[in-house]
Amino acid sequence: MNNLPFRKPGRFYRGNLHTHSNRSDGELPPEEVIAAYRAQGYDFLALTDHFLPQYNFPITDTRAFRDARFTTLPGAELHAPQTSAGRLWHIIAVGLPHDFAPPTPDETGPALAARAAAAGAFVGIAHPAWYTLTLDDGLSLEAAHAVEVFNATSVWDNDRGDGWYFCDMLLARGRRLLAYAADDAHFSIRPDTFVGWVEVRAEELSPEAILDALKQGAFYSTQGPRIEDIDIAERSLAVRCSPVRAVFVVGPDERAQRQLGQAITSCTLSVPWIGEVPYIRVTVVDDAGRKAWTNPIWVG
Repeated sequence: MNNLPFRKPGRFYRGNLHTHSNRSDGELPPEEVIAAYRAQGYDFLALTDHFLPQYNFPITDTRAFRDARFTTLPGAELHAPQTSAGRLWHIIAVGLPHDFAPPTPDETGPALAARAAAAGAFVGIAHPAWYTLTLDDGLSLEAAHAVEVFNATSVWDNDRGDGWYFCDMLLARGRRLLAYAADDAHFSIRPDTFVGWVEVRAEELSPEAILDALKQGAFYSTQGPRIEDIDIAERSLAVRCSPVRAVFVVGPDERAQRQLGQAITSCTLSVPWIGEVPYIRVTVVDDAGRKAWTNPIWVG
């Protein structure tokens, strides 16, 4: 329960962790991507262009766009051979040093992820459903901090934007992973911008503070609803949030508790099995069907 962010010092900062520009396969130059997110009220952005030879292995320097009200984190979407399906890995690395070396021809995806984590990056398993990662694939990425549980581009690309099932399977096998939502924005004709993001709790808006909070799990993910607070007792859980129609508490199996209604802003759910499972997580759903999710909360 230590990673619950709601009562930590500081405030929440809104950011996107998976974003593309024309440095790889995005439509807009980096400065226009950053300006668009800033205009939408975001506090930070990680530009994560594809770290591939055809794009000259970009880690775009965005430091010039930082000021007191907005910051950036350097990053990339890393690729290496090969998943169980014979595809290139897709691994998000936020907070990479600008001199991070390209992969060698024999470097595997798990080895590349480990090298990125050792270099200080927050490492995410990108859109696992989009390219049908297997459980064994996920277990092999031992250096990953988190699973991308919502990807806006994947919703419109092949109807595989939800990564929670994959994340739950890894969690049920003891992996203590975090979970984040992201746009994977390319600024193409599909609605892949400003759809899913993280709210990170930090004491200041600096790249170092945001990156540290991400690694600590001091964030939740959302498509719009706000989670204000969660209080966990021995056999119950209390939630405060923006007005929603549903609050769910689920664990690693089929057991769940729910509160359904209109304009719910607070509720207390009896969770008699809370001591029988290693983790729980909370989802809220508003009238438009938009969701917000906590990270997995380890209770066992």
